[in-house]
Parts: sequence; structure tokens; C-alpha cells
Amino acid sequence: MKHKTQGDEIYWMIITSIRNHPNGFPLEVVEKRDSTIKAVAEAYGFNAVAELDVPTTQVDKCDLGALVSKAGNCIDEIKPDVVYMMHEHDVHSDHRVSFAAIYSCLKSFRHPYIKQIYTFEALSETEFAVATAANAFVPNVYVDITDYIDKKLEIMSLYDTEIMQDPYPRSLSSIKALARLRGSRCGAMYAEAFMLLYAKY
Repeated sequence: MKHKTQGDEIYWMIITSIRNHPNGFPLEVVEKRDSTIKAVAEAYGFNAVAELDVPTTQVDKCDLGALVSKAGNCIDEIKPDVVYMMHEHDVHSDHRVSFAAIYSCLKSFRHPYIKQIYTFEALSETEFAVATAANAFVPNVYVDITDYIDKKLEIMSLYDTEIMQDPYPRSLSSIKALARLRGSRCGAMYAEAFMLLYAKY
């Protein structure tokens, strides 16, 4: 939302999907997810949404080369100057494999238009990973989102199949509490925290 306010184009790449087939998800679940994605995309005002259509919870079983190719084609088409993606060591295997695939597509000598690469934290995934000094999420960039926190929580409420009840990590109160904690680190009321992996100025 802050990027959009600043006049930037914003894009959303969704790696996983769910499908209705004999071994898949009920049709109403698939339709609900599709309608949620549409509502969230409209709320944020994305310029476009790209879906790579990899079966959810099975990213680690897919052909990594094919995933790299799909992600790379998307990146080549959009030519982003800033990229945000999941943390490399999240507990969710989909996140770890997705990170590996996307990061391999972001080599600066192939994509000179990329100026910054960040990873973000995802409640219930990042903090549940077994953290060591080598793989912990240690933020080094903080972005003041005080003007956007209410809208963020409103949009998160659209994910009614993903939002948890208190006191669990993906509850609205936990999302707001994390933003308050991150804000206290940088002198803002509310903030988001990132790990900067690459910057070119």
C-alpha cells in the first residue's frame, strides 16, 4: 500500500494453487480461495497477479527447474526493481523451495533492473523454524506502516480461512502486536521488518 501511494506499480506472484479433482479440494474451497485472491488483489490495487499453479504443500515435490523457469518468466516480464519474498528458512517447505527458486532468478548480472531484494516474516511460519545464528530471521530494514496498519488488518480479514483466533500467531491481534514490536525498534508506532539481501544504489 505504501508503494502504491508513492506511485509505484505493484505485482503479486502466487506460486501455489488448489484444484478441484478426485484427490484435490472441494469445489467450494477452490471457489472461496479464488474469490479471496480477487478481493485481496482489488484491495491492494495490484497492477497484475501472476499465478504459477504449483499444487499447494507439494512445492518440494515439483520439478525445481520448471519452477525456476515459471518464476523467471514472470520476473522477466515484469522487470521489478524491488522484490519481496518469503524467508529462506521458514518452517513451511513450500516457502523454502519457493525462496530457492525465486532467488536463483534474481542474479544481478542477468537482471540489472533489480535494485533491492528483501525477505519478509510470515507469522506461524518464520518464528516456528528452528533458528540458529546462520538461518534466523534477523531484520535489518524497518518500514513505518503506521498510516496503513488499519487497512492492512482490514485486508487480512478477507483471508477468513487463514486468519486464526486469539491467541494464535495468525490472528489479527498478533499481526498488530508484531507491527507494534517492529515499530518500537525503529521509532514508529507500527512497522514491518525485512531482511535486505541485495541493494544497488
